[in-house]
Amino acid sequence: MNQSVAGHFDSETLTAMARACRKASRGLARADSARKNALLLDIATRLEQATTDILTANQRDLAAAPAYGLSDAMIDRLRLDAERIGNIATSVREVAALRDPVGEISHMNEQAGGIQVGKMRIPLGVICMIYESRPNVTVDAAVLALKSGNGIILRGGKEAFHSNHAFAAVIGAALAAAGFDAAAVSLVPTTDRAAMNHLLTLEEEIDLVIPRGGEGLIRFVSQTSRIPVIKHYKGVCHLYVDAAAAPEMAEALLINGKTHRPGVCNALETLLVHRDIAERFLPRALAALAEKGVEVRGCEQTRTFSAAVVPATDADYHAEFLDLIIAIKVVDHYDAALAHIETYGSNHSEVICTNDYDRAQAFVRDVDASAVLVNASSRFNDGGQLGLGCEIGISTTKLHAYGPMGLASLTTEKFVVLGRGQIRH
Repeated sequence: MNQSVAGHFDSETLTAMARACRKASRGLARADSARKNALLLDIATRLEQATTDILTANQRDLAAAPAYGLSDAMIDRLRLDAERIGNIATSVREVAALRDPVGEISHMNEQAGGIQVGKMRIPLGVICMIYESRPNVTVDAAVLALKSGNGIILRGGKEAFHSNHAFAAVIGAALAAAGFDAAAVSLVPTTDRAAMNHLLTLEEEIDLVIPRGGEGLIRFVSQTSRIPVIKHYKGVCHLYVDAAAAPEMAEALLINGKTHRPGVCNALETLLVHRDIAERFLPRALAALAEKGVEVRGCEQTRTFSAAVVPATDADYHAEFLDLIIAIKVVDHYDAALAHIETYGSNHSEVICTNDYDRAQAFVRDVDASAVLVNASSRFNDGGQLGLGCEIGISTTKLHAYGPMGLASLTTEKFVVLGRGQIRH
């Protein structure tokens, strides 16, 4: 894997990289599950063995972070330690243990003329992953692509440049040791935006682009690319505390969803509270948020419970804070909560806390989001938590994937027709 100096851009080199990745992807597409799984298990072991080298590279990125003006939440995304590397290795092993979707044939049915018609799941081809700050994405995206038989081009941000290269070196060594073409996982050797712009024109070499980062990056990619883009712009996630909620449970969901890791896309950004439970719930909720250092921006009703609550603006309900800040609104009824989510939500993660079974079922039906959760934290909308091993991203586009994208989302289907010499008349 090329590790040339950051900042250098050469369009011919990038085009050659993409073509080499496509060629390498064909070998992966033909590999059987046992061989791909052995590769992933070797990557996991090599990650653990390379912990010291990876952490040294990560320290270089962390030292440069203040110069990039990264927020505390973004630095948290960037930071690695031995436990996080161990968790990444565990995720790789979990992906290796998953059923391989490639080659699965479904819906095989006999048609009137006697032909058998079904569908076979196949790799997409070459994926271009464009991401910021999170070095773990280098591994997550690579192993999901490898297991699903795809080549992948990785373009990370300057914030994680050294960490990304350390991870890529491990993956490249494992590919070579397993007899695969190392070009199957290609890390772009520059963070120059011109390189990203060029990649987005290579529709003959790249089949899908997945941007993962801030809203500005994702909008730029989706507006510039000639290649299909899977995306989500932001995660404005709501917790609706219904009139029939248990206050203790609602408080736990609120604190976990907002404060566990406030800088991630499945963190809560807005709390909606039914007016009939506001007096019982909001005083304890506001006290718990204050204890965790969360700034609250609330509606007039919310402000009656605490002088510390800042008046909320319309922009606050649109905001993805990615910080210890939350917007709160008291709603008159269930339909008002739905209307608020429809207006301000981002189709990412929506949570209801209620002990009313019918209301829970209605929420599941009525709310349009990539994950709808009943009495469970928004933090569960994550590929690893949902049984995917890890994720390459969360899609809110619906075409062709909706929600966390695992192995199956990196494949498509082709028709398979089996006959005995039939011809069409």
